[in-house]
Amino acid sequence: MLFQDSLGTPSAISVSALSLYLKELLETNDILQNIWVHGEVSNCKTYPSGHCYFTLKEGDAQLPCVFFKNARLRTSAPPLRDGMALAVNGRVSFYERDGKLQFYVDEVMSLGEGALFRKFERLKAQLEAEGLFDPARKRPLPVQPAIIGIVSSPQAAALRDMLRTLRNRYPLAQVIFAPSLVQGAEAPASIAAALDLLNEHGEADVIIVGRGGGSIEELWAFNEEIVARAIARSRIPVISGVGHETDFTIADFVADHRASTPTGAATAAVPDISDWQEDLAAKEQLLTTLMLDHIADLKDQMSYALRDLQRASPQNSIIQRRQQLDEYTDRLQNHMQHIISLRTEQLRGVSLQLHSLSPLLTIARGYAVVRKQDQTVVTNVHQVKAGEVLSIQVQDGHLSVEVRPS
Repeated sequence: MLFQDSLGTPSAISVSALSLYLKELLETNDILQNIWVHGEVSNCKTYPSGHCYFTLKEGDAQLPCVFFKNARLRTSAPPLRDGMALAVNGRVSFYERDGKLQFYVDEVMSLGEGALFRKFERLKAQLEAEGLFDPARKRPLPVQPAIIGIVSSPQAAALRDMLRTLRNRYPLAQVIFAPSLVQGAEAPASIAAALDLLNEHGEADVIIVGRGGGSIEELWAFNEEIVARAIARSRIPVISGVGHETDFTIADFVADHRASTPTGAATAAVPDISDWQEDLAAKEQLLTTLMLDHIADLKDQMSYALRDLQRASPQNSIIQRRQQLDEYTDRLQNHMQHIISLRTEQLRGVSLQLHSLSPLLTIARGYAVVRKQDQTVVTNVHQVKAGEVLSIQVQDGHLSVEVRPS
């Protein structure tokens, strides 16, 4: 619509005025206010508020739809999900804030499953029958991978999220990036080629195939057979991290491990080094405690052993023996002194007795002592014979005499 002023010069209108015009134009069209539309559900999301937002698609055409909570409860509508074929009744209007046409749903009628969903189920059944989903063929993930392979789009925010997660959780790991398309007609072959390239390279310990959330059409590359078989023939364990938690693709079923998001895939691929640090700190504390306890026990044992050693030491026995020796020595000296004193007194008595009996006293009184050559005292004449020499002791000396016959 073009407005002109009084001079015939065109003048522009505001965005708000145009949005209001479009809204009124759509809402005054009786056909568009009560119409049934059919198509396949895609990008369906139900928020905590109870309102459901989805896109109704057919071929290349799509229609954004809003199914408010009160309308859902009033009509007892079944839960909506991607891949359902629906006929929806409602009205068309213009959402001014986002600048887009929207279909406000009042009632839904299920028409079964959509074409994409049926294609998904057929391939899923085929691959499951071939054993590609068998848990027995899935390999465990490495505990401490040194090299992580990533298949994703270089422009994807999911790639930045995965790299950041890997760097924060496990900076020791290296990353080999194999760029690929992640949506569109050429994406399946691109993803399969990137997987094969990482296997040919052979250095990765685990491979992450990931991209962020999107509609079923945007994630469809991961539902193609060529991608499923590339994952299945990979010699390296594969982690699938495609879309959001509620999104499931064929790649998820074939992969060795399915993560709900690309960030979850990076988390599953590597350990958390902070857990190691905490565990190491706890073990260090435990080891320190055990060492201190052990040292304390050794100190106690050493104290006990020292006391036992001191008790068993010959030094104490030597000190005791020395003391006993001193006591014995003192007692022996006293005993000897007593004996000496006693013997001295006895000797003095005997000496006095001998002195009293000494021949010298007899000699001093004028007597003499006659001895033979062998010092035998002669007390009678029968002890000697003629010619024998005798010694006579007088007070001042000795006299030698010869015995003559009488």
